[in-house]
Amino acid sequence: MKTSNGYLTLTIATIITAACLGAVSAASKEPSSSTPQQVFDGMRQSFQAQKAKGVHARYQWELSGPNGGEWWIDVNDGTYKMGKGKIHNPSVTFVTSDQNWVALSNGTLGGKWAYFTGRLKIRGSQSLARKLDEIFP
Repeated sequence: MKTSNGYLTLTIATIITAACLGAVSAASKEPSSSTPQQVFDGMRQSFQAQKAKGVHARYQWELSGPNGGEWWIDVNDGTYKMGKGKIHNPSVTFVTSDQNWVALSNGTLGGKWAYFTGRLKIRGSQSLARKLDEIFP
């Protein structure tokens, strides 16, 4: 095994490329009937009020693609409101494609992987972004 920087860089690039292709392949196997709106509708049933106690956060989604659009959730001390469009002064904004959001929500695309590969951009509080997964598992 060579230890030169060129060889190591090429090996790391190959591993990252293979992982990216695996994630793309998994996301492309999503049923075509899965849409962001269906994901948000499903989130309504998964809300965990006890996990939202003491949380005051405004979440915004900006999704590109044919089923994209803007959605928001306002969590306020154990309750929430949800809608389409923009929310004033969001605590966290998620920017991704409609397909990536569906894949993230269905578990076929990992959130950390999506973030580190630029498929998911998160503006605002990282801790509140992570809290969303507890509130809407």
